[in-house]
Amino acid sequence: MFLMCGHLSPLSSGAAQGGDHGRGMSKSRRSPLQTLYDTDPMELSPVQVMHQGRRELLEESCRSYTRKRRVLIPEDLKHVIVDDQHSLLYCYVPKVACTNWKRVLMVLTGGAGPGRNEPLQIPAHEAHVPGNLRTLSEYSTAEINQRLRSYLKFLFVREPFERLVSAYRNKFTRSYNTAFHKRYGTKIVRRQRPDARPEALERGNDVSFGEFVRYLVDPATQREEPFNEHWERVHSLCHPCLIHYDVVGKYETLEDDAAYVLKLAGAESEVRFPASGKNTRTTGELAATYFKDISPVYQRKLYNLYRMDFLLFNYSMPAYLRVR
Repeated sequence: MFLMCGHLSPLSSGAAQGGDHGRGMSKSRRSPLQTLYDTDPMELSPVQVMHQGRRELLEESCRSYTRKRRVLIPEDLKHVIVDDQHSLLYCYVPKVACTNWKRVLMVLTGGAGPGRNEPLQIPAHEAHVPGNLRTLSEYSTAEINQRLRSYLKFLFVREPFERLVSAYRNKFTRSYNTAFHKRYGTKIVRRQRPDARPEALERGNDVSFGEFVRYLVDPATQREEPFNEHWERVHSLCHPCLIHYDVVGKYETLEDDAAYVLKLAGAESEVRFPASGKNTRTTGELAATYFKDISPVYQRKLYNLYRMDFLLFNYSMPAYLRVR
């Protein structure tokens, strides 16, 4: 089953009013897409101008760095969550506030359950249970194409190496993540540590960041299986050069960008995006400490692996890299 290309131009207000707008969107209510695009360019607020700039930069980067276009297939859409009530499509990226966005969408779609009106009332593990939220890949071709045309499409991105270090810290340095240690840690130790002790080979719970980096850049890794979503590149998860994202939110401006999306959806009175715990965030300074023992050769290999995410979303090569 093949789909029409999702990289569509913004709809005019007339076009946006036609067709099926989802089960919960009132015909008299402006859709988020109308709210976003039906504004006189001379009357744009600074926030609107900023988001327009992000869209335009992404489109220009796609034209510059993407050689070949292809059509979308349902497999491409497994990370795109659907909110039919508010005409929203959200592509979730692990380690970029996706747990809280899933909580918010569970509240908005009624999937949070009775008495749960606040996102943080939903346990983190419950936000990731398959079936609590529908993904676009579950719909028919016609339903997918209609939603790609008429729903507001958004994603949130993050400085690629800060996201990568955050994934490493969460999955390989926390004692409770035994499933990840068994699934990936043992494989990394076996491949990257020639003199590994039997205990390390069995448990996989002491993977160093250097071993993780070497595992990622090893060509055999992706030949064996796709990257885990926690360290897969954003452009491979969300296909931003095939799907026209109307809002590109950033982790660095998370609270403001989340509020902007909820305002476009007309949902700012229904739910508030949870405040983040900044004390636990992986910052550029912290990421630099992890990279200081990585050789320039492997720094360059890793940058090349994540290069498209840097280019598409306007992130500079980190100053702490020794690859110049």
